[in-house]
Amino acid sequence: MIDFIKSIPPVNLQALVALALFGATLLIARMVVNIQSGKWPGGPMFVLYLRVLLGFLFASSIGLGFYCFAGIDILFNK
Repeated sequence: MIDFIKSIPPVNLQALVALALFGATLLIARMVVNIQSGKWPGGPMFVLYLRVLLGFLFASSIGLGFYCFAGIDILFNK
């Protein structure tokens, strides 16, 4: 398994990380909607925290995605 991961180019691994961060962004967005609609417990401060986290996750996924399209490896520099 480790050999398989080492055989993948670093830029492609970075793209997978960007996709995982975007998936986490969608999960956090769904959590915010459920808390605001009253389906899940939570207060306004927790929603604010989740929205800040949502912004950072979304910005990092976009940044990593742009670097992947440019072919620049910023995560696994050696």
